[in-house]
This record gives sequence, C-alpha cells and structure tokens, in this order.
Amino acid sequence: MKYLSILFSLLFSACIPQVNDTNTLAQLELPSIEDTEDVYYYSGFTSSYNHTTLVPNWVAYELTTEELDGNYNTRSSNFSRDPNVKGRQASREDYSRSGWDKGHMAPKADMRWSESAYWESHYFTNVCPQNHEMNAGDWNYLEKSVRRLARKYNKIWVVCGPIFDICTYGSIGQAQVQIPDRFFKALLIQTNGEYHAIAFIMPNSPAHHKLESQAISVDELEATINRDLFCNLPDSIEAAAEAQYDLSYWK
Repeated sequence: MKYLSILFSLLFSACIPQVNDTNTLAQLELPSIEDTEDVYYYSGFTSSYNHTTLVPNWVAYELTTEELDGNYNTRSSNFSRDPNVKGRQASREDYSRSGWDKGHMAPKADMRWSESAYWESHYFTNVCPQNHEMNAGDWNYLEKSVRRLARKYNKIWVVCGPIFDICTYGSIGQAQVQIPDRFFKALLIQTNGEYHAIAFIMPNSPAHHKLESQAISVDELEATINRDLFCNLPDSIEAAAEAQYDLSYWK
C-alpha cells in the first residue's frame, strides 16, 4: 500500500511545492507549503514549525491499518526539543505548572509502529498547549475515531493544527509559547475508487460537544485557516471531496 501511495504522489507532485529532502515524496496528507515555512520530515509525520508562536502551523501524516498493529510499547512519555531544528523551540519548562497540557498533534498512539516515530512524536515540533479537558475529551475521541476509520478504510490521511483568532489565552513560559484559541483536523479517505473528506474545528476549552456538531467541509476549513489542504489530489477530485461531507462515511 505504501508503494501505491508513493506512485500516486509522484504522478501528481506538481501541485505541491518542491522540497529539499530527497527522502520525502509528495503525499496526499500534505497541505500547500509556503516558501517561508520551516518544514520537518519525521518517520511518521511532517510538521511545519513556527518559531514565533512556538507551535506547529500544521502537522500531517498518513495512518494505515498495518501501522495500527505496531507493538512498540513504553510507559515513558518524555517530551523534548528536536536537536536537529535550528531556531527557537518550546521546552518542557515552558509547560511546567502552566495548567496546559502538552497536546500531541500526531498522536503517540498512532506512532507505535516504530520506536523512532514514537519518540519523534514527543518533539515540541508536534506539540501545542491544550486545555486538559479538551485534550483528554473531544480531541482524544477524535483521535480514536481516526484510528477506527484507518482500520475501516485501510488508510487515512490527516492534517491538523492550531487556529489563532484573538489569542484569548495568551502565552505560557519564559519563551512565551502562544496558546491556540481552537484546533482543526481534516481527514481524507478513499473507498470504492472515490475520495471523501471531512474537517473538524474544536475550541481549546473544557466544553464538550458531539463530534458531528463540530464537523464542517474542508472548503470551510480552508477559508478559516487560509491554506489549501489535500492539494496533491487532482483538481476535479479535490473540489468534489472538499465541497461537502457525508457523515455516513465517518461513523
């Protein structure tokens, strides 16, 4: 399945900006990438890190059924700076006693197929300050739903990240890590030869909502975050998949 994804990516790579990492091929989960972004490619995900907000602009990854069967297991969950990243990064001290969770964008539970992927998911290039109730509640439920969907459709493409509106919650730590107002997650699946997409926006607050009440089309999300998602799809397929969503595919 991985080889089919790579072949597909090569055929339609023109719609994604070129990258300098020869080990990275254009993949369906990647959004449009601006020339000024610092994009980092890890074993299990890709992150665009913002050295001003000190959180990722977005994190994207592909999740397969085979990866869900990974058995790397540890109780340890140590967060750290990525030693290969130049420029400002958040640190554990910034989050310490802040009252905010170190919220994964690419979940560690999706990275147990590889020891390196698991530990890379703990880099601060994959972390945002999240309200604990949201992180352990609605966001966690959505992460579990993504895993169920990956098993149902054999593969799912995911892109997620923070949304800053009016910076209601300010920042944490000496480095002033900015706290997002909301978070987004967009999903893409293929079934019976057709692509289907859906997006979600969740407030960074303790309030709980039914998942379907937070669902929107990818087109609506793109208008909110001002970024083209799933741009590696052919234009006609992308337009049809992103214009609306059918909840029957996502239950």
